[in-house]
Amino acid sequence: MATEEAQSPNASAQPGQAQAGDGSTQAPASSEAELRAQVDKLSEEKRDLNDRLLRLAAEFENYKRRARKDQEDAAARGLENLVRELLPAMDNFDRALAASKSPSTTVTSIVEGVQMVQKSFFGALEKSQIKQFEAEGKPFDPNFHEAIGHIESTTLPPGHVANVFQRGYMLGSRLLRPALVQVSRKSEASTDSPDATPNQAN
Repeated sequence: MATEEAQSPNASAQPGQAQAGDGSTQAPASSEAELRAQVDKLSEEKRDLNDRLLRLAAEFENYKRRARKDQEDAAARGLENLVRELLPAMDNFDRALAASKSPSTTVTSIVEGVQMVQKSFFGALEKSQIKQFEAEGKPFDPNFHEAIGHIESTTLPPGHVANVFQRGYMLGSRLLRPALVQVSRKSEASTDSPDATPNQAN
C-alpha cells in the first residue's frame, strides 16, 4: 500500500509533464504558421508592387508617346503657319516676274515690285517671331556676327561691322543665323599721317 501511495504522486506528475511537453511541441508549430502567414503577406505585397510598377511603366511609355506626338504636332502646326504666311509673298513674287515680261514695264516698277515682295516676306517672317537684326556700324560680336575678313576704315573704329554680306536673323530671343560681315580695322594711312606731316613741312 505504501508503495502504491508513494507512486501516486509520480503518477499524478506524469500527466503534468506530458502536458508541459505537449505545450512545447505546439509552440514551434504556431510560430511556423505565423512565418507562413508573413511570407504569404509579403508575397502578396510583392505581387501588388510588381503590378503597380508595371502599370506605372506602361503609363510612362504612353505619356512619352503622347508628349512626342504633341511636340511633333506643334512643330507641324508652326511650319504650316509659317508656310501659309509665306505663300502670299510667293504669289507677289510670281506677279512681279510676270509683270517684268511686259514691254511696258520699267526698271523702276520692277524694283518697286521686288521691294513689295521683300516687305511682305519680312512681314510673314515676323509673324513667326523671325526678325532680322541690324549689324552694320555695330561693334563686332562673335555671338551674332561671323567675320569673313577685315577692311580698313577711316569712318569706323576698329572692330566694328563695316559691311554686311548676309543678314542675321533671330527666332524670338535665340540666334537663328549669324550675320556674315566684314570687320573694320585701323587704316594704314591714318597711322602714317603723323610721320607724313613733318615731311610735308620740310
